[in-house]
Amino acid sequence: MRIGIIGAGIVGTATAGWLQRDGHEVIFFDPKEAGEACSFGNAGSLSPSAVLPVSMPGMWKKVPKWLLDPDGPLVIRSQYLPVVLPWLMRFLRHSTEAEVTRIATAMRGLLSPVFDAYTPLLQRAGAMSLMRQNGCLYVYSSREMAQKWAWGANLRRSLGVEMQELDAEELFDLEPDLRGSFGFGQFAPDNGSTPDPSALVKAIYEQAIKDGATHVRERVTGFNIRDNGVEAIQLDSNESVAVDGIVVAAGAWSGQLTRMLGTNVPLESQRGYHVTVETPGITLNRNVMAVEQNIMVNPMAMGMRLAGTVELAGLKQPPNYARAESLLTVGKTMFPNMRTEKYSTWMGHRPCMPDSMPVIGRAPKVENAWLGFGHGHVGMCGGATTGRELANLVAGRSTEIDLSAFNPERFRLGFGK
Repeated sequence: MRIGIIGAGIVGTATAGWLQRDGHEVIFFDPKEAGEACSFGNAGSLSPSAVLPVSMPGMWKKVPKWLLDPDGPLVIRSQYLPVVLPWLMRFLRHSTEAEVTRIATAMRGLLSPVFDAYTPLLQRAGAMSLMRQNGCLYVYSSREMAQKWAWGANLRRSLGVEMQELDAEELFDLEPDLRGSFGFGQFAPDNGSTPDPSALVKAIYEQAIKDGATHVRERVTGFNIRDNGVEAIQLDSNESVAVDGIVVAAGAWSGQLTRMLGTNVPLESQRGYHVTVETPGITLNRNVMAVEQNIMVNPMAMGMRLAGTVELAGLKQPPNYARAESLLTVGKTMFPNMRTEKYSTWMGHRPCMPDSMPVIGRAPKVENAWLGFGHGHVGMCGGATTGRELANLVAGRSTEIDLSAFNPERFRLGFGK
């Protein structure tokens, strides 16, 4: 089959790699180069433990503060509130303990195979060095403070995530430069990261091109649909390209495309910011999640990256780089010896559903269209598994994980609320 993949981020490129293993011809449709959008600036986490949704128990109490605190971990721009309010209400409905448990259980199935799903793609690309499995630390100022997040940690453990508790000296043995601000940690040995998310995406993409894929660098504007099937993809240039099937993996822009396929999904952009310090003067050996600050710190090829802030402001508002600067300010309190003379800032659109779970499955009203988007902050972690399962669906094979929770129709059917 000739499959058009809309989107050349991690989900699109991984899907291409898996489809090519089945002998399909692949065409990328993306005006940007591979790995230049959300995949460029993420925290690089490959964490099977990252199963908890953004909406956690008690979060509804924090909404007023979000509206008033421009430097908080989650901000809603006041002018965007009327637009995002229906989505936000759905989002908060998923913050009960029962819902969080249901979501975490489904996400555990998606994220657990992360290294198995990436390995064939990176081996073929000769890029295994872009994936490291050396664990991740969740750190707190004290053991007592960690108790505030104990419910989530215990839920992770109940789902099979290994979390080893570390006192201060054990923590500093692993990461000496954590000394001073942190006094307790939890080590997740099965986690890992990539030192360069964009390079990882590009490696898989470039191998796909070597294996015969092509790239149309234009914006998709529509589809020619006949007898419940997509026959061609329409482009900005008014040209069209014939296909036997499509995969929508366009990140935060996927909602516009699925509407053209007759399906509405409540997709929102969680605008994420990062700051990357070029020569930090401190050393970390692995990802560190500072839980109280809600900041992920990852030592990368280009420097120390701090990421974690979220903003709800849609796709059109300009970035507010003060959000990234606030990460740097907090980072200095976490790492007093960090040198910050040279740093860069970034904002990207993380596609997110109200239940913090992606959409993975066949488009309800089009027989040869498949959907893979909405991974939020775990796109890098879940991208390869999503690609593998989409290839299984295209081939008519049984999937290797249960995809029922990621059903594109779950909000219409009710179990996505």
